[in-house]
Amino acid sequence: MLCLRLHMISVPVNISALTHYPVSVSRKKPEAGPAFPERLSEVRKHRGMTQQALADRVGIHVVQLRRYESGASQPTLDVIRNLAVALSVSADLLLFGKEERGPDDELRLQFEAVTRFDAEEKKAVRSVLDGLILRHEARKLSAAEARG
Repeated sequence: MLCLRLHMISVPVNISALTHYPVSVSRKKPEAGPAFPERLSEVRKHRGMTQQALADRVGIHVVQLRRYESGASQPTLDVIRNLAVALSVSADLLLFGKEERGPDDELRLQFEAVTRFDAEEKKAVRSVLDGLILRHEARKLSAAEARG
């Protein structure tokens, strides 16, 4: 049993009961946006590339690229990486909508400011965030145990 103390709040935490926190961090449900096939097609067209040109750059058959863009087939991680490189975008841009990844608007500016901190300040921010996330997870576990 560990006692976590943050900002004058003390919460007992059974560390062995905690899962690694990123697995269960909850987020608001993202708004529905274009799925991978539509994003792939949009980015390709925005880059002014034909399906054949992109398929050649990635090293796949054009029929397979058409399957990806229609949603009939899903690419492997290697193909996603190659698509991202060929299109000069991140894989995240192809895979996730704007609201599916990264901090929400309320935290985005703060996290952008943190990127300009020196290494020691970033370490302190990570430590505080880890503690807050652990406290949140501990409270969720306690509430679940009380109900169950």
